[in-house]
Amino acid sequence: MKKISEIENFRKRLLMCVFGVIICAISVGFFKRAAFGVDPFQAFMAGLNAVIPVSFGTLYVIANIILLLFALIADRHYIGLATVINLFLVGYIADYSHRTLLRLLPDLGMPGRIVCLVIAIVIMCLASSLYFTADLGVSTYDAVALIITGTWKLGQFRWVRIVTDLVCVVIGVALYLMSGGTLSGIGAVAGVGTIITAFFMGPLIDFFNRRVAQPLLER
Repeated sequence: MKKISEIENFRKRLLMCVFGVIICAISVGFFKRAAFGVDPFQAFMAGLNAVIPVSFGTLYVIANIILLLFALIADRHYIGLATVINLFLVGYIADYSHRTLLRLLPDLGMPGRIVCLVIAIVIMCLASSLYFTADLGVSTYDAVALIITGTWKLGQFRWVRIVTDLVCVVIGVALYLMSGGTLSGIGAVAGVGTIITAFFMGPLIDFFNRRVAQPLLER
């Protein structure tokens, strides 16, 4: 009976992980369609994508493989099944989600952009809650701050994460401008959406942990 219970628990965690990764990727599409800025790592990826003209999905995989190699060398215990799922699914689903939203919502005014931003924030927080509660590994980007704090003991996680997020945003904006982007277009890379994500994701993820993810796992 105990073995059956463990198998069932793993199935739940796996489903939560996969579903969390999928809707996280969809949220990136909504962030990009809102054009108010994306989360810090996606800001870096958007800037990189402006310089390297390949599909976002392919570029996401390449960038994450580089981070994965770093994590495997520095401290591989943060790497798990969720890391691999995130690596191969997020970029392509985010790319498809954004293209689909552009096709369905070609002329999006300010109210529509605000709605897209709200949807993006809510489903990204829900996705993060499912993903973290499943506890099957972290994304390669999350692993960087965890290694710096947990393995190398170079500071508290919250401060290290702020620094890594700032570095991502600065590099992303710089790459965007280097590619010929205009100052007026920076909002699509880093803007109010980036700020809201940085300050409100924590409380919202905690809410979804208590009300959705943990009850699902315990049911």
